[in-house]
Amino acid sequence: MRSKIKKRSKKTGKKGIYVLPNLFTSASLFSGFFAIIAAIQGRYETAAIAILISCVFDGLDGKIARYTHTTSQFGVEYDSLCDLVAFGVAPALLAFQWALEPFRRLGWLACFMFLICGALRLARFNVQKNTVEPKYFRGLPIPAAASFVASLVLFTTFLGGLPESRHVLIIVMIYILSFLMVSTIEYPSFKELELKKQKPFGVLVATILILMVIAYKPKIMLFIVLAIYIASGPVIAMYRLRKKRAMADAPLEEVSPVERE
Repeated sequence: MRSKIKKRSKKTGKKGIYVLPNLFTSASLFSGFFAIIAAIQGRYETAAIAILISCVFDGLDGKIARYTHTTSQFGVEYDSLCDLVAFGVAPALLAFQWALEPFRRLGWLACFMFLICGALRLARFNVQKNTVEPKYFRGLPIPAAASFVASLVLFTTFLGGLPESRHVLIIVMIYILSFLMVSTIEYPSFKELELKKQKPFGVLVATILILMVIAYKPKIMLFIVLAIYIASGPVIAMYRLRKKRAMADAPLEEVSPVERE
């Protein structure tokens, strides 16, 4: 009788969760929530920095989970929920409070579009993560979109503020970011850039140079680096499309007139 009770307790025993990676995920959520509070209070630069810090924690939790072999389905779902707050709600509210409030309904609809496209992007990622090539993301990652909004706020504060005539550019940018998140345009994921594995010497030199350039003028260079990354998706897609068309037309050009007859 006791052996049966022990077997039942093993089958119905509660499973624990991995604390370390989920602590970093919680830190990312805290930074995103703090960004929301700062944006409501009108501290836009502080809110932008909090979103960028949240992005750092979001990148660390996945790395730590893989290095320590503590990945779990709970962690994946918890990470997505935290990402929606930190990289969906926080940047959308920041953009509205900072530049889009004069547009009223059109402004908050643009921010809602950013939020819902981010949610759809996260849901699609969770469904397709085992079928998509790990070298690329399908659609702009929501942390990259949120970081670009935050870097734009810091960039404009460095320049002395955003003129009222330029607010229309912000609403256009929000719609473009929303479209890129739900698009099928591929972006580099850098998942295969494992730091614990041996890499060519040039990789170390390039990484150090990039960090030095960002550290020199972080408000400017961070914006430029993120802008290049966001533009890289459509540029690579256009290059691949042109290459496919050239390969499709090449056989017709290579065939001689005698062979055509």
